[in-house]
Amino acid sequence: MIELTSIQKSFDDGHSFAVADTSFIVSKGEFLGLVGESGSGKTTTLKMINRLEEPSSGTIIVNGKNILDQNPESLRRNIGYVFQGIGLFPHHTVAENVAAVPQLLKWSKQEITKRCQETLELVGLPYAEFADRMPNELSGGQQQRVGVARALAANPEVVLMDEPFGALDPINRDMLQEEFKRIQAQLNLTVIMVTHDMTEALLMADRIAVMKDGQVLQIDTPAQLLLNPQHEYVKDLVETPKRRTDRLERLMQSANVGLS
Repeated sequence: MIELTSIQKSFDDGHSFAVADTSFIVSKGEFLGLVGESGSGKTTTLKMINRLEEPSSGTIIVNGKNILDQNPESLRRNIGYVFQGIGLFPHHTVAENVAAVPQLLKWSKQEITKRCQETLELVGLPYAEFADRMPNELSGGQQQRVGVARALAANPEVVLMDEPFGALDPINRDMLQEEFKRIQAQLNLTVIMVTHDMTEALLMADRIAVMKDGQVLQIDTPAQLLLNPQHEYVKDLVETPKRRTDRLERLMQSANVGLS
């Protein structure tokens, strides 16, 4: 569904590269996590797929078509995009926010209303209760759900996500992560998600690409990354959730000893 071949991105005419010689393939229905520290090139890589950034060199194919052969606006309308800032239109209702891309695609009013109902129900926001609300009447978790519904409204096969759950409190974050995984499996969506949270990537992604200094150091399943990290940086990343788990287990053991 998505294929990057020898992609490079420079913002200073080739003196340095935010993304350097990056290649990978994402199969239809696959969930790929892009993980790395700030400045590793993961968000720039994501933005090149829907031409929010133009690649300096290399080829990106989405659903069999070279992105550079497509109008950027048309390309983006066929790719769902969810990001941490949510970006809802503040003076539009929930339904109007969700309807934005179908309206640009000139769907009929009946089709748009039906799809708004479907997507809001899909993300756990009943249409009758939420359609006419304004964004400032919603909690952060509800706003993020509307953002997901908007990204799904035009029936995209590809969804790009940039730290989509980063600003949420732990309970809403966990809930929405599980909800999105259910939706992704149900709709057979091809997803690339940028995150700096290795635990989130391990729990959600089918494969994970670890980036540093503009390059993919390793791309593998969560199990293989945990069992066989092939770079010291990858090893440090996967050790972080392990250390947290070990500390939690020790705390639980101490709590159980105290209770007994």
